[in-house]
Amino acid sequence: MKKSDILVVDDEEDILKLLQYNLQKEGYPVRTVASGEEALDEINQRHPDLIVLDLMLPGLDGLEVCKILKSQKETAPIPIIMLTAKGSESDIIIGLELGADDYITKPFSPRELLARVKSVLRRGKYEKEEEGETIRRHEIAIDVSRREVTVRENAVSLTTTEFDILLLLVRRPGWVLTRDQIIDSVRGNDYAVTDRSVDVHITGLRKKLGAAGKYIDTVRGVGYRFKE
Repeated sequence: MKKSDILVVDDEEDILKLLQYNLQKEGYPVRTVASGEEALDEINQRHPDLIVLDLMLPGLDGLEVCKILKSQKETAPIPIIMLTAKGSESDIIIGLELGADDYITKPFSPRELLARVKSVLRRGKYEKEEEGETIRRHEIAIDVSRREVTVRENAVSLTTTEFDILLLLVRRPGWVLTRDQIIDSVRGNDYAVTDRSVDVHITGLRKKLGAAGKYIDTVRGVGYRFKE
């Protein structure tokens, strides 16, 4: 099976070589560039299947590159994993809100990198699930059309908002979703709810799922992720 084509964008040569080596070792074709301008030129020539994008770039930074790509119909579907400096929570949130799919903080391990890449590349599989299907993640089963949830065959009673949050998370396992993204998805942009409300719903959801609640992971300072 043909491996996905990956474009890596970083101005640090050592990071570029590390990323290229580990991705190619897994069989991925890899292209590398060192600036935002070069990235846009390279993407216009041939669309990659995934972009690993450093946010701290000279000239056109990673956030601007992400914004440009997600604003264009041709490039918007290309998934993006951001590379960020540790502690830059505001940049992470902005990047996710702009449409990036996930992030990795420096320094990172090759194992973490590959896990993130594989998770994001699987997104097409999850997006194709039909509304009438039962989605299964670990011991959790969700009947979407009936809005029913079971854990190890035991029915779990959820509120409307709890169900919508759980469905949103399990459809994108491994993806980080900010609190604002969760609010917008389950209630719409005009719903008057605070970040704290999301935390309360997550707490209730974990409690009702019992031991399976451990799969809802808190990403400190950013939001939540459903563990793969």
